[in-house]
Amino acid sequence: MNRSARASFAVGRAVDWELAATLGGKLARPEPPATDYTRRQSVEQLTDSARASEIPVREVTGLIEGGEIPEARIVNRPQWIRAATHSMKVMTGGGSDDGGAKPRMITGRIAGAQTAAVLAFVSSGILGQYDPFAPGGGELLLVYPNVIAVERQLRVAPADFRMWVCLHEVTHRVQFRANPWLAEHMKNALAVLTEEATDDLTEVVSRLAGYVRDRRSDPVAAEPGSTGGVLGLLRAVQSEPQREALDRLLVLGTLLEGHAEHVMDAVGPAVVPTVATIRARFDQRRQRKQSPLQRVLRALLGIDAKLSQYTRGKAFVDEVVGKVGMDRFNVVWTDAQTLPRPAEIDVPQRWIDRVL
Repeated sequence: MNRSARASFAVGRAVDWELAATLGGKLARPEPPATDYTRRQSVEQLTDSARASEIPVREVTGLIEGGEIPEARIVNRPQWIRAATHSMKVMTGGGSDDGGAKPRMITGRIAGAQTAAVLAFVSSGILGQYDPFAPGGGELLLVYPNVIAVERQLRVAPADFRMWVCLHEVTHRVQFRANPWLAEHMKNALAVLTEEATDDLTEVVSRLAGYVRDRRSDPVAAEPGSTGGVLGLLRAVQSEPQREALDRLLVLGTLLEGHAEHVMDAVGPAVVPTVATIRARFDQRRQRKQSPLQRVLRALLGIDAKLSQYTRGKAFVDEVVGKVGMDRFNVVWTDAQTLPRPAEIDVPQRWIDRVL
């Protein structure tokens, strides 16, 4: 068995995914109170908005992923958690069905419980997600209780906010369906990232100790809520191939999120009358201070990294599209070699000079 095969077995088949899905659903926070009418209206409007978003997103991006417009699946928190466990299982090499090797009883259940706790925490903040690893080649999920909660918190027009959310998530669906190689690129990077460490344990500990020692003089980077500090700690115990794989995933995520943010603003005024209000209040919500515990959890779960991806990615796409236009920007989707490199995200001209 080669190294990648061992890694897939160790990671993808070391978790009791059924326990993660079931327990995660039970641990999820209660959903916001709503009447049957409100829930039904939310589901219907999200379904219609996801369908209506497709054509303007295709027109703005220039990415054509086929004539058929697939239906979104509108879910609650436990349903999203179950879908997420399936996706994680496939991404980490556990297979797409329930057959094959089973996780070890004790370690598998411990890992399943840990996964359940993480997904339960995340499930209350997810508005939508395109899952390229879902059965049938991909699926758009929209979490209607969270949409209701956020639109109430922001005090914005529900119909406009639901369309605005769909514009972002449908852009992700178009990205992956128009460029099928992206899913495999992600999966390959994840395979490297989750490989069992082959370094001697003393070497790993030495790298970690060196990282901690070097950061003592940099209190800002060592702050629990600091994305750099957490990612730096992760990188300190990784092999060089794993660090490169992490960079590929972070850069791809930054591009995908930034591109979706750009499209939301480009399409928004034409189909969302109150888009300026929604954008301003949503950005304020993103920047709101968290309690110390929330900051630690957000950092450990990569939420702060994702928020950075929105800002840096949008700046990259805005600048490139502003300079060369969307048609030439779309060269970025050609293959892995045309994706931006880490040093190019914050200096888009470097990507233009190298690729165009």
